[in-house]
Amino acid sequence: MSTAQQPTGWVGWIGFAAIILILNGAFSALQGLVALVGPNTYYRTTEEGLLMFDLTGWGWWNLIIGALLIVTGVALLSGATWARVVAVILAGLSALGQLFLVPAQPWWSVIVIGINVLVIYAITAHGREMAVANG
Repeated sequence: MSTAQQPTGWVGWIGFAAIILILNGAFSALQGLVALVGPNTYYRTTEEGLLMFDLTGWGWWNLIIGALLIVTGVALLSGATWARVVAVILAGLSALGQLFLVPAQPWWSVIVIGINVLVIYAITAHGREMAVANG
């Protein structure tokens, strides 16, 4: 008799989280490219810069976090154990980064923060089932 826990339908949430990480990464990378290539075309700035970063710094932050989110999302789809930990960390950093954009893009930021919270929930509550499903 096997005592191993059988995966449930919640494993689909991990797939959802992986796809959302990839999409979130693509959007973040796009935001970063827009900030680097065409400053003042997408972001509202003041004379002090964009909150705590200038546009170049903000662009590089979004580009780097976007690339890491994409790589982690792909690894999560493949069932890599390390990807669960990294995904939770990156989703948290992505949500924190969106807090800085609330004054400039309130609706988009709140939506992205909410989706990041769903991703963190899916991975933390049901991440072990993905390892069981991948055998």
